[in-house]
Amino acid sequence: MSNIDYSEWIGRIEESRDQLSHNLVKRIAATLGEPAPQPGEALPPLWHWAFFQEPVAQIGLGTDGHPARGGFLPPADNRNRMWAGSRLTFNRPLKVDAQVKRISTLLKVEEKHGRTGSLLFVTVRHEIVQNGECALVDEQDIVYREPSPPKLGGTEPLLAGQWREVVEPNATLLFRYSAVTFNGHRIHYDWPYVTETEGYPSLVVHGPLIATLNLRAFLRAHPQARIKTFSFRGLRPLISPQPFEVSGQLTAPGKALLQAGNQNGTAQIAEVTFIEGGRHD
Repeated sequence: MSNIDYSEWIGRIEESRDQLSHNLVKRIAATLGEPAPQPGEALPPLWHWAFFQEPVAQIGLGTDGHPARGGFLPPADNRNRMWAGSRLTFNRPLKVDAQVKRISTLLKVEEKHGRTGSLLFVTVRHEIVQNGECALVDEQDIVYREPSPPKLGGTEPLLAGQWREVVEPNATLLFRYSAVTFNGHRIHYDWPYVTETEGYPSLVVHGPLIATLNLRAFLRAHPQARIKTFSFRGLRPLISPQPFEVSGQLTAPGKALLQAGNQNGTAQIAEVTFIEGGRHD
């Protein structure tokens, strides 16, 4: 366990600006097999994860392909990084080609010791401002864990869904999603690294990609819904090219439980709250 005092990182703020470029939106759309929204139209939910990606030079990357630790985020030794989950509030749609600002605040840093070793939990809140108003709040949980054998099963079986889609996560999909999100994490595209260094049987499907496909399946089943909040939590990895399903069920008026997984059990769970009757333009 580290002896670092993480208190000096709590409360740190970082601001960045970007344009929700139509050119990049077209690449996201092609990656996901979707029609591309035009300039001025609403950016589909969760596509904002492709933006605000700081172009760190090769020399500034760690062994795993992520930017080296330190700076805004605290140092995490040689531990492996995982995006454990997010909680999002959608105030108004982001618009394609809009100029936007992201204000990032480091809310919490906590170290725990579990069965797989020391875990460092970091929570960051991102507020995305468009036309002077906060359009989206995205609170993310990042976990750094000591190298250990990955957990690939042992979770609860999938529940029967009221809607269901099957995803085939081939290597091309993973590579292109890494490209459009400027994600250098080698577990998603570097087969020798992910199998020999991190101990996975094959390439790992991105948690945010799973969440994006899960929310898309919900919106396909409920095309008149306007998303208010969305949260997801990863339970275990999904491995390419093994197919998995995204599905869900309504749990109350304006609420739904979403899930992703396969015959080995649930890999990600999510909750969505929404308003019926059409989306904002």
